[in-house]
Amino acid sequence: MKKLALGLLQVAGLMVFSLLINALTSFLHIPIPGSIIGMALLFLLLESGILSLNWVEIGATWLLAELLLFFIPSAIGVMNYSSLMETSGLQVLAVVLIGTFAVMACSGLLTGAIYKVKERRS
Repeated sequence: MKKLALGLLQVAGLMVFSLLINALTSFLHIPIPGSIIGMALLFLLLESGILSLNWVEIGATWLLAELLLFFIPSAIGVMNYSSLMETSGLQVLAVVLIGTFAVMACSGLLTGAIYKVKERRS
């Protein structure tokens, strides 16, 4: 029960952090999405030790485990644009496939690079 409460508190903290960063980017008229700036800032806070991993680990692990659920609304939302899919469906599919491949390739390369750096440190 304590772990559940801690996880919910951490998810709430991550949500507040996300909302604050989104509000800040809107206020400052920064052309980069707040979620991207927030992830970079969270990474820097964790790497510098200002934010301890214990403060977000349980909540972040739960959010990552349930990640697929967050894509359901956007997948359902595509149904509202059936005319767009009829005219430009292949182009949209191509962009999605190329984007997916690019993300997978970059993630794999970055993971490999991080693994090599960690091997050298130990």
